[in-house]
Amino acid sequence: AVVSTQSTGEPVKEGQAPIWTLRKNIPGVTASWHNYQVDYVIEDLIHHVLQVHDKPATEEELNMIPGNVFEFPNGYNHLFGAERFKIPEPLFDPLGTNLRILGGDMLAAQHVLSSSISMCDIDVRPGLWSNIVLAGGTTLLTGFADRLTTECHAKMTSSTKVKVVTGGNSTDRIFSAWVGASILASLGTFQELWISKQEYEEEGKLIVDKKCP
Repeated sequence: AVVSTQSTGEPVKEGQAPIWTLRKNIPGVTASWHNYQVDYVIEDLIHHVLQVHDKPATEEELNMIPGNVFEFPNGYNHLFGAERFKIPEPLFDPLGTNLRILGGDMLAAQHVLSSSISMCDIDVRPGLWSNIVLAGGTTLLTGFADRLTTECHAKMTSSTKVKVVTGGNSTDRIFSAWVGASILASLGTFQELWISKQEYEEEGKLIVDKKCP
């Protein structure tokens, strides 16, 4: 556990704050270990508690959905309700949640996807829409794939086939981008496109246009 606690043994009523005291004179831990454990608990909470709703929903609608209980390392249990849907909602509706990142507007996942595909040749766009492969830990959120599919259908015409692929287990999806990059970097043909530090220092950013036209 990140913080060692000790229960007083006193019963508490439902909804009442826990009664506990912090243990003293316990062995200290390094800052890196503490941060690692904090990140682990947060990741575990995200994986087991957060959920993406299949469409934008009101506070009343979210409150009607049964909550999800999460047990923290110190044994404390907390029931998460509407907030478990509201936290990931900015991924698909940043404007509706008034979320701003670093002073700028955040684009919704479906808008990023649509913009990326629209930058490609028009002949390959149908194939891209029908082969959307999810990668990265955020896509493991419960309901992420279904919500993305719904939002993409809303942006496209009925004649456009939209298919979201969620193949592989959770570990494969988390590291798929890294695995793909390592495979690409190991290809002999790709190594010809590498830009050395010396080349960049001599020609600057123009070397990128020369090697990757």
